[in-house]
Amino acid sequence: MTMPSPSPRPLTMIAVIVAAPGQRERLREALTGLLAPTRQEPGCRDYRLFELLDEPGTFQMHETFDDEAALETHRSMPHFRAFEAQAPTLLGAPLKLVRLSAVG
Repeated sequence: MTMPSPSPRPLTMIAVIVAAPGQRERLREALTGLLAPTRQEPGCRDYRLFELLDEPGTFQMHETFDDEAALETHRSMPHFRAFEAQAPTLLGAPLKLVRLSAVG
């Protein structure tokens, strides 16, 4: 009897996004605009936005996708491409993507 191959583990990340001076609200609006369309993408399991209480203007996007292919699909979507086009004026530091591995 052949056992089915295990499905790949979901890809979980935190994107750390820092607003440029004076761009906090515009960045918040742009990031909030990503939520609904991204959550509708095939392969998106979780997509939530947070702002650090101790560092206003620093946001974290908690993201989980089925796999690398789903992440690449996300990066090619019009809503994400539109955000990328705005990013140079909104971000005060390069976006940092932290990949996570579930421990328990």
